[in-house]
This record gives sequence, C-alpha cells and structure tokens, in this order.
Amino acid sequence: AATVIRHRVNRGYGGALKTLFLEATNLDADALVLLDSDGQHETGDIPKLLKPILDGEADFAIGSRFVDGGGGTDMPAYRRLGIKVITAASNLSSELGIKDTQSGFRAFSRTALERLRFDSEGMELSLEMLEDAHEKQLRVLEVPTVIRYDVPKGSNFTAVSHGFTVMTWALLSLSQKKPLLVLGLPGFGLLATGAAMGTRTAQDLTLQLDSIIGSGFSAVWIGLLGLSLMATGLVLQSAQRFLRLLLVKEFGLD
Repeated sequence: AATVIRHRVNRGYGGALKTLFLEATNLDADALVLLDSDGQHETGDIPKLLKPILDGEADFAIGSRFVDGGGGTDMPAYRRLGIKVITAASNLSSELGIKDTQSGFRAFSRTALERLRFDSEGMELSLEMLEDAHEKQLRVLEVPTVIRYDVPKGSNFTAVSHGFTVMTWALLSLSQKKPLLVLGLPGFGLLATGAAMGTRTAQDLTLQLDSIIGSGFSAVWIGLLGLSLMATGLVLQSAQRFLRLLLVKEFGLD
C-alpha cells in the first residue's frame, strides 16, 4: 500500500523534498528515489538508478539525458539549450562535472539522506542539492535515462520561469564562490571597452565637440563601472579566502 503525505499549504518543491527526506530517514530507508509526478520519467529505470546506490558505488545518482544511452523524447531545442547553460554555470560552482543538473529523477543513499541539507523552496533546489553534495564529498553518479516530453498535461512550470529561477540561483551561488570570475572578468572587459572608446575619442579630432563629449562621458562611465566590478570582485575574493582560513584555524573546518 502507498503512503500519501499531504501539506496543508503549498510549501513548494523544496518543502516537499524536505518532508520526503525526513520521512525516509525516520523509516531508516536504505535509499530514496525521486521522480516528477508529470509522467515524464520512466519508472522502469528505477532499478537501474538504484543499482549504484545499493552496490555502494554512489551516494547520489541522477537519471541523465545527456550521457551515453540517455535522451529526451521530443525535447524542444530551447529547453536543451537552457539546460546546457544552467548546467555549465552550476559546474563552475560545484565542480562536479555533471551533464544534466536539471533532471528530477534522482536516487539517494542512506548516507546522503543523513548528510544533505538544503534551504531552497523552489526549483533552484536541484542545484543547491548538487553543491551540498560536493561540499559534503558525496559520490555523485549519472545513470542514462530517457525523459519524455510528449506526455499530456506535463509540468506546470514554464521553461522561462523555471530557467530564470534556477539560472539566477546558479549565478548568485557562483558569485559567492568565485566573485573574481563573475565580477572581475566582466569588470575587466568593461574597463578595456572604456579605454578603447576613450582612446578612439582622443585620436579622432575631426568629430564635432558634442560628439567628443558624449563619447568621452560614455568611455569614462563604462571604465568606472568596470573598475567598480573588478574592485568588488577582488574584495569578495579576499574576504572569502580570509573566512576560509579563519574557519580552518579556529574550528578545523574546510
């Protein structure tokens, strides 16, 4: 018989997963399998997803569309592109090298159930879970699966809203972990652009005075914005390094 757990109010994707993790832990489960309720995941692949968990080869298994043997039936091109972009941003932060960070078809070992912690309530939880797994040094493995997009009445989330929410979280997380990359690199690009514009304005003396003033102001504004971003990135990078050293020194945490 199936046990159905209900929330009196809609607590979102994150709230549902927190309840599932708690229930699985209370039941002393050896493994937990997650799959979306819209019928896109192949239930016949559950044993294949569980195998590396039960064999002790992984703590966290992901049903992946983008590894050999996986795929997406009638997956729209824009969705495929969006997943690739989100996955690239996530991998810069988590450094796991996962090919399908947006698959909701996942399995967890008892170790993962006990150690994973997450705060997000929305779909961005898919990325937070991966980052926490990396920080806890859990073994993450992708298993090939096929996800269907031809099912009637699929997910209520639109690709745009889902992508915007998850991508925003990925960039915020990346800016916290690698601020010099997220802020310093664009800042350097803006500074270089401003310098090039200023040099061209100074050299082209045939321009009308109002055009020279307009171009000069634009060059200064872009250059200052670039400097500000670079300075912010450097400060945050230094602060992050100092905090890590403090945690290691005072609490033995890394």
